[in-house]
Amino acid sequence: MPVALALHVLSVVIWVGGMFFAYMALRPVAATVLEPPQRLTLWSGVFGRFFPWVWGAIITILVSGYWMLLGPFGGFANAPVFVHIMNGLGLIMMLIFMHVYFAPYPKLRKAVAAQSWSDGGKALAQIRVMVGINTIIGVTTVLVAAGGRYFL
Repeated sequence: MPVALALHVLSVVIWVGGMFFAYMALRPVAATVLEPPQRLTLWSGVFGRFFPWVWGAIITILVSGYWMLLGPFGGFANAPVFVHIMNGLGLIMMLIFMHVYFAPYPKLRKAVAAQSWSDGGKALAQIRVMVGINTIIGVTTVLVAAGGRYFL
């Protein structure tokens, strides 16, 4: 269980921390100092490097989470309520990420390649909303994971 827990937490830190940094630090600065061609090119490149890490984090979170759930907890029936909440929120986050990855992200990449800055801006706006939502859900999930056993 210690290995599963360590991998689980590390993967969550990479994913949620990456989103928090991108949304709260990188996005506001990029929006104020870069013109659309540079800003959209930056984001396309940032996502191109970050999203493989997210895929790896998702796989690790699922494997380690269900390893702990099915091992030490003995399945869903024996798991505390906070584990069910964490699981549900995590699955929602994964679905939102998959939407971003398969819908607006390819549009952003295509727009940047074609230098269609208006289309790229629309795609980036969709991604920004989804990443904002996922960041809120991610921080909430961390709070549930860290404090759930004491409050729920």
